[in-house]
Amino acid sequence: MSKKGKKQNVFVSFFKKIYEIIDKIIITPLSRLIYNILKFTKSGNSQIEKIINKPNLLIYVSLGFAIVLFLLVDSKVITLVEKDAEIVTNIPIQVKYNEESYVIEGLPDTADVIFTGRKSDIYLAKQLGDYEVYLDLSDYDSSDTPYKVHLSMNTSIDSIDYKIDPSYVSVTIKNKISVIKTLSYDLMNQDKLDQKLSVKNIELDKSEIVVKGSQEQVDQVASVKALIDLSNKEFKDAVTYTVEDVPLVAYDKKGKVLNNVEIVPNKISAKVTLDSYSTRVPISVTTTGELTSGKAISKVTIQDYDNNNIDNIEIYGDKETIDSITSVPVSIDVTNQGLTASKSYDVTITKPAGVRYLSKNKAKITVEFGTEVQKTIANVPISSIKNLGDGLNAMAKTTEDASVTVQVKGTEEVINSITADNIVAYIDLANLTAGEYQVEVKIDTNDPRVTYLATSKVNIVIDNK
Repeated sequence: MSKKGKKQNVFVSFFKKIYEIIDKIIITPLSRLIYNILKFTKSGNSQIEKIINKPNLLIYVSLGFAIVLFLLVDSKVITLVEKDAEIVTNIPIQVKYNEESYVIEGLPDTADVIFTGRKSDIYLAKQLGDYEVYLDLSDYDSSDTPYKVHLSMNTSIDSIDYKIDPSYVSVTIKNKISVIKTLSYDLMNQDKLDQKLSVKNIELDKSEIVVKGSQEQVDQVASVKALIDLSNKEFKDAVTYTVEDVPLVAYDKKGKVLNNVEIVPNKISAKVTLDSYSTRVPISVTTTGELTSGKAISKVTIQDYDNNNIDNIEIYGDKETIDSITSVPVSIDVTNQGLTASKSYDVTITKPAGVRYLSKNKAKITVEFGTEVQKTIANVPISSIKNLGDGLNAMAKTTEDASVTVQVKGTEEVINSITADNIVAYIDLANLTAGEYQVEVKIDTNDPRVTYLATSKVNIVIDNK
């Protein structure tokens, strides 16, 4: 609604209330008085009754009383209501200054104002909203010393007194400087994006922007980022979208948003390329706990809730992350199991880090048990070295240290087919520097039916390249 229309509505409401008051204190009592006079005379032919029964008399009398009452009220001889006071809080402070050259520090955003006057005037002023708290700094120059300045107020109702809280403020005027910052981006609301979609690429239409503020404010800016909102309802397919009016936000080194600097421009456009990349990987069953002594797992069956066998599932996400995932792990507890022929587990398949969507998120795993046997396999080669530091070489100290003997446990049917070529042995050299070490040999396996144990350690030599 326009300001003019708002004022008209306020005036209509005001005069409607005046009419209600006149009706209550003049017209209704006057009508009762005339009725009582008629009743008192008891004569329909009396001269008084003829005068009173004239149709326009009541209107003229009421109008006369209304005019007299209006003049009394307008001249403040009498008031319709007593004086009152009311606080209006959080009125925005309008400041006038050279925005291109200066930065104002220490000025509060809002002030409170106490209005004092007749209730009708206060009501009218609040309804009109035709007032503002302002500060004029157009004649002030920059200074390291704060200025104590007076807040002023404009109001269209002269009959109201007002007091501003605070009435004075201390502000510092500093020179505004500009610096160029590299622009990056953050992805917001990634959980709202279709789980089968992932962000393949973001292209901003600007790589640098200008940050303005005082020297102290600009020095606090550690980064400026464009906030790409992935909850955009248009993001439905694996295509490239152009997004307009992407907001920019400045952060300090602790990641806190800085609202006291100016970013030019404060919005940009961006091209968001979405992809739908997936691949199939096996489900890897791992176990916790110890089986009953003398028992081993003979078979593991993985099914969905429709009793269909599933060996692998489809995973979705960005290509780099998905290509690095070789399996999706599921863990079951086999503590004290093996006394019965089998055991079934209902499991929830958890998404690995970076995976946005799984084709299956629940499964039924059936484990069958048998009698445990064991055998020893000699000369298992150490096929890999993990976590060796940069700039280092590692090698076996002797020929014997290049292989290890491994004890294999499982059901007879399972371990009969296992040879040294089927076993992946490795050593982990994390945090080791140049020198000679005796290290444990570990076995890389994802088969819950078999237990491997390297029977000895090996000696290795680490030196600088």
